Amino acid sequence: PPPLLEPLFPPQPGASPGFAERVRQHKVRLEWVRAEPAGLRGAVRVLNLAYEKAVSVRYTLNRWASCAEVPAAYQPAGPADGLTDRFAFLLPLGPAAAAADAALEFAVRYRVAGAEYWDNNEGANYRLRGRQRGPPAAGPLQDPDSTAWIHFI
Repeated sequence: PPPLLEPLFPPQPGASPGFAERVRQHKVRLEWVRAEPAGLRGAVRVLNLAYEKAVSVRYTLNRWASCAEVPAAYQPAGPADGLTDRFAFLLPLGPAAAAADAALEFAVRYRVAGAEYWDNNEGANYRLRGRQRGPPAAGPLQDPDSTAWIHFI
């Protein structure tokens, strides 16, 4: 099953009003993320400033005691706006990321035309925390035709 990571930010920033304008102003913005069995998958939108560009995601699972960086891949079937490009990434997270006390943080780096731009969630980094896996349907359920409580264990 996918890691039980809960974003501490809206996981679909690209769906929020004004997203295209934020990309134009800041040059790079996270578009969306989702947890999958292989790790955390996401997409980034960048302003198309030059043909050659590099997008990567820097992340940590231990509050920046160490970190890793993965490149994002250009998506040719990206936005048709002519102004931006889309890049996709996958953060390969192991079992430690699914622990209840796990804390994943990441930021996006965009290098183009000798410049470097970051999207670090307005200085707070994009943060996800591990979520405790609860037992299915644990707790009392009431039969609608009765006043007795039924407990499932």
